[in-house]
Amino acid sequence: MRQRLRDPMTGLLFVLPMLVLFLVFRFVPILGAGGMSLTDLNLGGEWNFVGVGNYARLLDDPKFWDSLRITLVYVAIYVPLTVLVALGTALLLNAVVFLRGLFRGMLFLPYVTSFVLAGVIWRWIYEFDGMINGLLGKLDLGPVGFLEEASLVLPALAVVSVWKGFGYSMLILLAGLKAIPASYLEAATVDGAGPWQRFRRITLPLLKPALFFVVVIETINAFQTFDTIYVMTGGGPARASYTLIYGLYDQGFKFSNLGYAATIGVVLFALVFVVSLIQRRLLDRGNA
Repeated sequence: MRQRLRDPMTGLLFVLPMLVLFLVFRFVPILGAGGMSLTDLNLGGEWNFVGVGNYARLLDDPKFWDSLRITLVYVAIYVPLTVLVALGTALLLNAVVFLRGLFRGMLFLPYVTSFVLAGVIWRWIYEFDGMINGLLGKLDLGPVGFLEEASLVLPALAVVSVWKGFGYSMLILLAGLKAIPASYLEAATVDGAGPWQRFRRITLPLLKPALFFVVVIETINAFQTFDTIYVMTGGGPARASYTLIYGLYDQGFKFSNLGYAATIGVVLFALVFVVSLIQRRLLDRGNA
């Protein structure tokens, strides 16, 4: 009995520091945000208990529903685009033999670049006298207001975020590709399967766990996007890029409504949690 208890206790001691950090910096703030959402706390430290008043106010707030719609549209654009780019680059890197490490480092470099720096660079690229409009002008297609037109701003922001963040997902998918036994692909080749058949029948099914992990991580990142929007558009034009996170920032630090901002954060947390559970269920179904 002592031996049975000794091994789990030893393992627990090893993970205890990280467990404490997780509880202090992740779990406790979640509980704190939930408590704040039940008050009208402001930056001055004054507060009163309002119960579910903030949630009732949120449900009646048309700006909240607009920002939720914008957030969902952004997620619908960003996640598939990121997964496709990450999967495509991972497949290319998996096929490369010469200088693979160099190419992998070059493709991963944008991921370690500051979001603020990336936003400043891409804002210049998107400007009317920027690089893209310069090329369009030579083709007589005229300047395009990528960040000035409501119909283009979300795709333009999604492209920046994809360029900035696909490197991490690329490495995850590349590791998944390396875990696929080469004998499976060789046997399929001997049986006469072409590249598309090998990808569809062997590579994609075996890559599904890594692929769904990437989808979940990138979905969470999409819901939390703030830096790029703050630097490039400030929620504009005409609130066309005003997401839930940007609304949370405005309520908390611009209007000093920390309680209401915490309410938005709790709703966003619940939304991401539900979406993650749905994706997890799809993952389990795919592995069944």
